[in-house]
Amino acid sequence: MEIQIREVKTKQDLSSFVYLPEKIHKNHKNWAPPIYSDDMVFFDPKKNKSFDECDYQILIAIKDGEVVGRCMGLVHHIYNKEHNEKCGRFSFLETYDDYEVFKKLIDHIAQWAKAKGMEQLVGPLAFSDHDPQGMLYEGYDEINVIASNCNFPYLTDFCVKYNFEKKVDLVEYKIDIPEQFPEIYNKIGERFRLNQKNIRIEEYKTKLQFRPIIKPVLTLINKTFGNVYGFTPFTDKEMSDYANRYIFLLSPHFIKVAKNENDEVIGTVVGIPDFSEGFKACKGRLWPFGFLKLLTSGRKTKMIVLLLGAVDQRYQGRGIDVYMGIKMLESAKKQGYKYIDSHLELETNTKVRAEMERMGGVIFKKYRIYQKDL
Repeated sequence: MEIQIREVKTKQDLSSFVYLPEKIHKNHKNWAPPIYSDDMVFFDPKKNKSFDECDYQILIAIKDGEVVGRCMGLVHHIYNKEHNEKCGRFSFLETYDDYEVFKKLIDHIAQWAKAKGMEQLVGPLAFSDHDPQGMLYEGYDEINVIASNCNFPYLTDFCVKYNFEKKVDLVEYKIDIPEQFPEIYNKIGERFRLNQKNIRIEEYKTKLQFRPIIKPVLTLINKTFGNVYGFTPFTDKEMSDYANRYIFLLSPHFIKVAKNENDEVIGTVVGIPDFSEGFKACKGRLWPFGFLKLLTSGRKTKMIVLLLGAVDQRYQGRGIDVYMGIKMLESAKKQGYKYIDSHLELETNTKVRAEMERMGGVIFKKYRIYQKDL
């Protein structure tokens, strides 16, 4: 049967796009769904202001009257201009084990991007690196954590068959929290407190205490992530959207903020309990009882997932990141957690990777962003 590619224009098609992964991954034990109500907003150009910065196509593939694939194409004008690139992007790609559906979707986006004057297609990459990015190619036996992709191996095979090549890889570390912290941790803490007397690490007991810091923290991310591949600075509206999306998952125990003598935010690390099993249990639906299942999973999990981390360039090399990392380990241990997941790190980010490995981190997942000349 002929495969039809249709651009999402109606609420019904948007719903088909959002809920398709639930069908494809029905028997995929290591796949944790997103929160579908969030996705209905995220993929709606009328509600997600990130679309204002891009040309876009939101596509579904139809075969025998059924939706069998989906993909989003983007041309991010601001990023392309700032980085002197002419790249189109594909992201949120889902298909069954059917190469022809994959090919139809990618062909459609490639032709569309080329008509826009683009010279290369890259992906999976959406609006920025804080969206799910990269295609999993090692670590299929592990469940996906929040804001990360999970795919069957056949999708990576399809990319190779389509003659995509590696653009950049990302890695994910798992760090065991030791029963007894090495003496070196105490020495690092003592040295930091002695040599960095004008810098303090703030910790929090309630979300109410942390809420006023959200915007300064995301402003710091904007300042420090400029050279990170795929990163696009948060606008004020995106800061609010990002905060609202994750605030109910945050635990104040796992938020560390460094400030200087002027009360300026100069460093941060933010983690959350791993809610993956909760996302599975509630099947991506918060109501009527999914919210409770999600919170229960956060109390039962033994792993913390790092969401954000940054140090102001003026203060790098002073041990702030190491000390905040130790503080995070201490808090996680005190709360009974056993592991920390680094979330995705660029393979080229040698400084961060060195810190992860210094804390005993081991790579347990790898992802790839692909590229192909148009």
